[in-house]
Amino acid sequence: MGSVRAVLIDIDGVLTVSWQPLPGAVEALREIRAAGLGVVLVTNTTSRTRASIARTLTDAGFAVSAEDILTAPAATAAYLAEHWPGARCALLNSGDIVEDLGGVTVVGEDEGGDSAPDVVVVGGAGPEFGYAALNRAFGYLQRGARLVAMHRNLYWRTDQGLRLDTGAFLVGLEKAARVEAEITGKPSAAFFEAALAHVGVGADEAVMVGDDIESDVLAAQRAGVTGVLVRTGKYLPQTHRDASGTPDHVIDSFAGLPALLAELRGSAQR
Repeated sequence: MGSVRAVLIDIDGVLTVSWQPLPGAVEALREIRAAGLGVVLVTNTTSRTRASIARTLTDAGFAVSAEDILTAPAATAAYLAEHWPGARCALLNSGDIVEDLGGVTVVGEDEGGDSAPDVVVVGGAGPEFGYAALNRAFGYLQRGARLVAMHRNLYWRTDQGLRLDTGAFLVGLEKAARVEAEITGKPSAAFFEAALAHVGVGADEAVMVGDDIESDVLAAQRAGVTGVLVRTGKYLPQTHRDASGTPDHVIDSFAGLPALLAELRGSAQR
C-alpha cells in the first residue's frame, strides 16, 4: 500500500486483551496480509514463549506463526549472547520463557554460591515480584551484577482492568542500587531494528501499531518508523495528552488500520 511494505504490530491491547480478540482485529489482519504486506508481531509479553503465543492467537482466529513473532525474551537472549556471552544470569520473571532464552545460562537462587550472578535479568511482573526476590536482586546488583530488563512498562490492560508491570518495580531497583537497566525490548531502538530486519524492510517502509504511546509509538517514530496509536488496551486520554511527543496517526482500534493504510497509499501515489 503505497510506500508501506510492512506492519509492526503490538499484540496485547492492540489485537487482544487477556488473549481475547478485539472487535475486527482478526479481519483487519487478514486484510493486511491479503494486501501483500509483511507482518511482524512485536511484543513485550514475557509470560509466554513465541510458540505458545502463536498457538493462542491461531486458536483465536489470527493467521500467524511463531516465525511472525518477536518477543522481548527472544531479543534479550540475542542481546546477552552479543554483549555478555557465557554470563551467569539470575532471572526474575513471571511465566516460563526458558524456551525463548536459548543459550542463556540461568542460575537459581541456590546455585550462586558465594559469587553473585553476572547479570540480573528482569522480565514481566507478577506474583514472583515479592520482597524476597526483589531484595535478592538488589543484593546481586550491590555486588556488581549488571541489570538487564526486557522492558519498563508501568502497567498493562487485562479484562479485569489495568495491572502493575515491571517498570513500577524496576525504577525502585535502579534507584536503590544506583544503576541503570539496559532495556532489550520496546522501547529500545535495537528491538525495532530487529523487527525491521525480520521482515526485510527499511524504517521508512514500515508502520508500527501500538496502544502504548511511549514504548510502542513514539519509540518507533524515533527509529524512523511511522507510528500509529490505537485507542484500545492501555490507552488513556491523559497519557496521550501528557506524552513526550505526538503520534503520526491515531485510530480508534486496529480494525481501522486497513483504511488508514489505504489512505497512506493514496497520499503516496498523488
